[in-house]
Amino acid sequence: MRRRRKLGADYVAPSPYTLKNALEKGDVFTKLSILIFGLGNVVRKQYVKGLIYFAGEVLFIIYMIMTGGTCIKNLITLGGNKPRSGWVNGQYVNIPGDNTVLRLLYGVTTVVFCVVFVLWWILEIRSAYKAQCLAGKNGHAPSFMDDIHTLFDAKANQLLLFLPIAGILIFTVLPLIFMISMAFTSYDHNHLTLFKWVGLENFKTVFSNTGSSAVSGSMFLSVLGWTLIWAFFATFLNFFFGLFLAMIINRKTTYGKNVWRAIFSMSIAVPQFVSLLVMHQMLQPTGAVNRLLQNWGWIDGPMPFFTDATWARVTVIIVNLWIGIPYTIMQVTGILQNIPADLYEAAKIDGANWWQIFTKITMPYIIFVLTPYLITTFTGNVNNFNVIYLLTRGDPAVNGASAGKTDLLITWLYKLTVDRNDYNLGAVIGIMTFIVLAAVSLITYRNSGSYKNEEAFR
Repeated sequence: MRRRRKLGADYVAPSPYTLKNALEKGDVFTKLSILIFGLGNVVRKQYVKGLIYFAGEVLFIIYMIMTGGTCIKNLITLGGNKPRSGWVNGQYVNIPGDNTVLRLLYGVTTVVFCVVFVLWWILEIRSAYKAQCLAGKNGHAPSFMDDIHTLFDAKANQLLLFLPIAGILIFTVLPLIFMISMAFTSYDHNHLTLFKWVGLENFKTVFSNTGSSAVSGSMFLSVLGWTLIWAFFATFLNFFFGLFLAMIINRKTTYGKNVWRAIFSMSIAVPQFVSLLVMHQMLQPTGAVNRLLQNWGWIDGPMPFFTDATWARVTVIIVNLWIGIPYTIMQVTGILQNIPADLYEAAKIDGANWWQIFTKITMPYIIFVLTPYLITTFTGNVNNFNVIYLLTRGDPAVNGASAGKTDLLITWLYKLTVDRNDYNLGAVIGIMTFIVLAAVSLITYRNSGSYKNEEAFR
């Protein structure tokens, strides 16, 4: 016997106006809408909606005839004409070569437009079928004003989400596709103007040890391992130290709570890059910290804060505590003040000690609320460019390698692209960073109480 799935209070039945139903059950006008956009709507007297769909089709066809077809062709070939000089209309002029970066960009954009057009086509056919069904059921299809009222009422969520989704598509998805496509080209410092498709060659370079010492599989594993170690300690040390300090400040016996919170808030108010640059100067061999320790007679020579790999990695983790703990204190303080006091009173009446109260009430509540925040913080630390680059520049450097001992994937990507102009290899690193973050975030969140037991603390 098939087990019936429990439907929650927020369950919404699937729409009957699907593409499959439209193609199978649609009348002749609905099926003609496959070729002539908006015809099914116009027949049902939805003139404005039908004209909007038809205008979208016409604009796409004009774009593909005038520009889009050439962009697709250029995307396939990427061009190969070098700059040259020659006679044009009786004049000897310089003839520019192909700009494959623009060809790649315009080609990728056109492909995205084609995908959007397919979605537009599906939406149009479903709309025609919906108009057919409602006209047969009610005697007439909804007018344009009815659709406007519905859009501002029952479908207000779709209206409000339109601009954010459009922004994500334009400023996130499109650049992401462009970056992914660069990973399959020869776009490096030797081919900044003209490059070609090379398939998986760049992935072989990054993941194998047969290429140059600047980029290799062992280097990638080393940087990836340090990135995950850094993100783990930078996230959870900040969390536990911030939790500890927040609980101390929140105790009834602590005096001057507002003063302590104001002190930590002031450290947040100082721009992060200013704090990091000051720390960078203070920890230099001739900086204030080394001079002070030498004057006190505690050390004979400067401490290798940035010259030894182990020291440098420990240093960036410790300095990051100064940056991250105040944020955690502010987050945890708000949660602690919202835990129901009745839970604590009931636990004390039952004879629970402070440790049992912490492990059974305080910590589960905090973890439940802060799981999305911790995932976001972990993701941010994987991409924490500022702390690493402003403190150590990725040093100590390794001879012949493109990544230093404290480089994260994000700072390595920066060096490969900005310093070395190897955009293809940087794109590979960007893809791997995205895969690592997506896997860790999704697996962690789907196994957390915030996802599995959403109503636990309601």
